[in-house]
Amino acid sequence: MVITYLIIFITAVVSVFALNNEELFAKLKFNAYDAKHANHWYRFFTYGFVHAGYVHLFINMLVLYSFGVIVETYFNLYFPGKAGFYYILLYLGGLILAIIPAFGKHKNDVFYNAVGASGAVAAVVFASIILYPTGEIFLFFIPVPIPAPIFGILYVAYEYYMAKRGGDNIGHDAHLWGAIFGVIFTLALKPGLALIFLQQLGLV
Repeated sequence: MVITYLIIFITAVVSVFALNNEELFAKLKFNAYDAKHANHWYRFFTYGFVHAGYVHLFINMLVLYSFGVIVETYFNLYFPGKAGFYYILLYLGGLILAIIPAFGKHKNDVFYNAVGASGAVAAVVFASIILYPTGEIFLFFIPVPIPAPIFGILYVAYEYYMAKRGGDNIGHDAHLWGAIFGVIFTLALKPGLALIFLQQLGLV
């Protein structure tokens, strides 16, 4: 679980510093216009280590902790010796891919900004669903556990709908594409997980 803890630590430290330093925050956030026109490609990476506020940071890191532990455990089981490397690729890949659709839409919009690790966290959450489909997910406002696959379906449907609707200043595209990346990346590492997934659910 070392890498999950390390990511949480680094993200928390950078986010806290950025929240107390406007210049640092401005340099690290994802500004689509600067990414294209000023060649600030590093923003595809750094935006995930700053957050809009302490609540935003806390929720993302809590979810990462909850599901990152599961993913690391299974990666260590399935990919001994390479688990850490694959986990970092999962996280950073989700982080980068999640922001690409927004970049495509807003690369000429000087006012478009984005921050937060939500896309990368979504990749980890959906990797955990593939690895541990019999798990259950608890949400603060729902008093009963939700089976992980059901949660995944509802999550994708909601994020797709909200991305189309827009207007709430939340990066639903990032959540959606991060989730998709988490599934594809995990299955690409070990295609046999698709059969294991179905077997655990009693579908085959």
